[in-house]
Order: sequence, then structure tokens, then C-alpha cells
Amino acid sequence: MAAITTADVKRLREETNAGVMDAKRALEEADGNFDKAKGILRERGVAAAAKRSERETRQGMVESYIHGGGRIGVIVEVQCETDFVARTETFRTLARDIAMQVAAMNPLALTPEEVPADHIGTVEENALLTQAFIKDNGRTIQDLVSEAVAQTGENIRVARFARFELGA
Repeated sequence: MAAITTADVKRLREETNAGVMDAKRALEEADGNFDKAKGILRERGVAAAAKRSERETRQGMVESYIHGGGRIGVIVEVQCETDFVARTETFRTLARDIAMQVAAMNPLALTPEEVPADHIGTVEENALLTQAFIKDNGRTIQDLVSEAVAQTGENIRVARFARFELGA
């Protein structure tokens, strides 16, 4: 087994925002392999999100994003369980990233089930939650939400969004 140093744990925490003990356990389980440890943390985040998915979300925020010199505008509603979490940097960053995603990728619907039958392209490309994140193609928007759920300990969901484009 590889020796896990505090520097290793710190580096993994900085890259994933995981807790100290979670990062240490993931590194131990991955025998010091950072990529494998990130995968382990991601899987745990998805499991944690699934456990919390039935909790009610009545707080959150509406985030707006204007792009292209005012040619594209987006409004997105992201919900969580408490106003405390809605004020955290993690939550605010998530809402901002989702708004930027909508501006860049112009999804037709929130989930694959909501994509119209006459769409062009794949369902994954047209549903916001299954789109590859514009800042990291290795993750989807649902992955971002799941990671935020794991970090905050609350259920988080994208409730709705609207995208406006000048002249469209």
C-alpha cells in the first residue's frame, strides 16, 4: 500500500472539495492513485445525491447570466433545502455554471424525458442535465449537481431555466 501524505490529501481536497477523511479514505482505497480516488469520490457523491433526492427543496436562488455583449440572456432557478446552503459559494458557483451552460449549449429541456420527439441531435445533447459540462467535458451537469449535494449535504435540483437570444 502506498503511503498517503497530508500533502496528497490536501491536493485531492483542493481538486474535489471533498472532506479530509473522505479524501484520505478514497486515496487509501485507490492505493494512492489520484484519478482512481477522484472516481471513488464521484461515485460516493452520486450515492449521496440519490439518498437525498426525495427531500423537499423550497429554498435556492434565481441566477441570471448575460453573454455576447447582451445578445444572449439566461435565467435559471436552482433549488436547495435551506437558505443557509443557498448563500454558500458552492451553491452560487453551481447556479452560475448552470446559467453559463444554458447560454452556451441552448438545451431544449431539463431532462431527457422532456426533450421533444422531433429534436435534432441526441437526447443527451438536448437535455441540460445530461449535457457535458462546458468547462470539463468529463462531467455532466447532473455530475455537478451531485457533487454539490455531496458537499452541502442537502438535496439540490435545477427547477427550470429560460434562454433568450436577440433576434431568435
